[in-house]
Amino acid sequence: MARQRLKKERPIDSKVDGKNGKNAVLHKKPPTKEKKKKSNLGNIFINIAIVLCIVSCVWFCYAIYMRSWLANRIITPHPSLRILNSNSTSPALSPEKYWGSYRPRVYFGMKTRSQKSIVTGLMWLQQFKAEVNLRHTCEQGDRLPSYGWLMHDGISFGVQEIKDNDFILTTEFVKRAGGQHGGDWTWRITAKPQSSAPENPVISLLFYVASDGHGVLQPYIEEKRRLLAVSGSSEELGKFTITFPAPTALKSSNLKYASYNYLKAPCPSLEMMTDIVKNSLNGRFVYSSASAARRYYVGVDTYRPPPEQGADTQQDNFLVHQVTVQVPFQVEVLFESESFTDRSNHFAGEVFTNELERWKQSFDEKFDTIFQLPNKGFPPQQIKFAKAVFSNTVGGMGYFYGQSYVQSKYNEYPLPYLEGPLYTAVPSRSFFPRGFLWDEGFHQLLISKWDPSISKEVIGHWLDMMNVEGWIPREQILDNEARSKVPAEFIVQRNENANPPTLFLTLQKLIEDLNGRLTAEDKSYLKRLFPRLKTWYDWYNSTQVGSLPSTYRWRGRDTDTNLFLNPKTLTSGLDDYPRASHPSEDERHVDLRCWMTLASKIMTDIAKILGVPHQDYQNMYEKLSDNSLLQELHWSEDLKAFSDYGNHTQSIILEREKIYVPPGQPRQHVQPARLIRSVRKQPKPQYVNAFGYSPTLLLGSGKLEWAPRHRQRS
Repeated sequence: MARQRLKKERPIDSKVDGKNGKNAVLHKKPPTKEKKKKSNLGNIFINIAIVLCIVSCVWFCYAIYMRSWLANRIITPHPSLRILNSNSTSPALSPEKYWGSYRPRVYFGMKTRSQKSIVTGLMWLQQFKAEVNLRHTCEQGDRLPSYGWLMHDGISFGVQEIKDNDFILTTEFVKRAGGQHGGDWTWRITAKPQSSAPENPVISLLFYVASDGHGVLQPYIEEKRRLLAVSGSSEELGKFTITFPAPTALKSSNLKYASYNYLKAPCPSLEMMTDIVKNSLNGRFVYSSASAARRYYVGVDTYRPPPEQGADTQQDNFLVHQVTVQVPFQVEVLFESESFTDRSNHFAGEVFTNELERWKQSFDEKFDTIFQLPNKGFPPQQIKFAKAVFSNTVGGMGYFYGQSYVQSKYNEYPLPYLEGPLYTAVPSRSFFPRGFLWDEGFHQLLISKWDPSISKEVIGHWLDMMNVEGWIPREQILDNEARSKVPAEFIVQRNENANPPTLFLTLQKLIEDLNGRLTAEDKSYLKRLFPRLKTWYDWYNSTQVGSLPSTYRWRGRDTDTNLFLNPKTLTSGLDDYPRASHPSEDERHVDLRCWMTLASKIMTDIAKILGVPHQDYQNMYEKLSDNSLLQELHWSEDLKAFSDYGNHTQSIILEREKIYVPPGQPRQHVQPARLIRSVRKQPKPQYVNAFGYSPTLLLGSGKLEWAPRHRQRS
């Protein structure tokens, strides 16, 4: 019985002992609660780790996607319909404005309002001088006594006077409508002496025509290196002919003695034209008139391009006609479109003179009617000056096509911006021959009085430059020719930087001048504008706001604070107006607040005209027009003025930096000492004590006036 009991009690799990061959009994212990708990915790941690990995991967992918999306927003066009049709400047829709003096960068030139235009222009130089000074692009370094338009109507004609040191050039052009490609035009260049030298100067005029990669040019040349004419064709212009008649005496058909030169060359880019001509000049040519001894003069000769240009495969798309003649004289250039088939005569000589006089008379009458200067008591000399001021504004308008380079904080490198056209005036033909956003509102205040259709186009072109964020690059540098005039550090535009929204001023004036008599076309125009105006307005209210409610701050202040007493604020339009000495996020800029008050008022007015909700704009206008709030944020009791606020000190000077010169090192190898800012007293948050001119709002009226920044409360 005992054996049976032991057998029954033997455990199931057993194994043979390797040494004695007997079964060794192994007892299997049941798992404890502690082990089960550890196993469950391990599984939980594994699951959590898996979930975290999945979430991290999803978040990483989402972050990459969002960064890419944010990076591309800067070059994403605004979703609304464009204000202007893509072919709005074509000869079919706008024949009267197709050709024009749309090249403000050069002293005299014309082109079409098209993407790849045939361009024409003038260069000149004075012969028999120790130094050859070729004039072409408007340069301050040329040191001309003066140049500028005396009369220009923006569309059909212009008269310009250019004073060089020993002579005066008068450039005149008139357009004549006809055909399907913008019609004909004629230039007349008149040269007169202005020095007391015993002999009148001999000068060379160099007329050129070039295609920017689109179109064909065929020269017609006499045996004596004289370019008689150029026939050409392009997709936009059709077929045309440019003729170069011989120079004549003043107010006469008598020919004057002249020497001629001719150049044809490949021109990869339009900004290279001046260098191509300079590199082709040769002093081997003989000038031998009946009244003067034989002398060698400088003329265009064979052009030898650099090896990297690859001249063997490039078309000769740049033709130059040089005429060398003694002052005084006049010479004409005729452009004739082949599609203009019913012209009764050539637009030259007496025909041109009569048409020019008709346009001059029309200009004078229109100017007096619009601006009423004689009735206001202005003397003739001041009226002549006013005509020149207006003519230089409208005559300095340009047509550009291309892309800016832009960057946001989400882009590692600059990107090419939206490609497109821009029809705009320019601040300066010599220094800033391109579009600037804040300047344009002031330009169009004047031009809109003369021709509202021009201003409507300009506003449309600028707002069509807007991206999906509501940002417009404040400086438009659209092509190689424009970029050749801009230092590299200013080419890239950054999307956090604004400019005063001065186009609202022009819109306000256009609406006021209509005096409530808006046509269906006017309302249609405002309706196309409104979605972009709304986004533009919202962009200012999201990117340029200050740290406190109802305050605004210009972004983009100069970060190189060591070299200036006061860092510049280029974005405000008042570049060197003294702001807070130490830029910070706590700044409050009173001028930007005034601009936003004005914008709110005009948005309210336009919304009411269109019958769309306006209450938000009205509320913002009333809030920003609140005198008590303005005084709370910007009134300095000590200064008795509305002022900027920021981290500021007046105790700053510029000192010459001390440079250590190691023993034995020549001083000429050491960089010259700069003026460096020295802060004598640390800044603190306060109102900025600066006197100058800045926009100040006439509260309650919604209008902007220019007044001293230290404006006393009334």
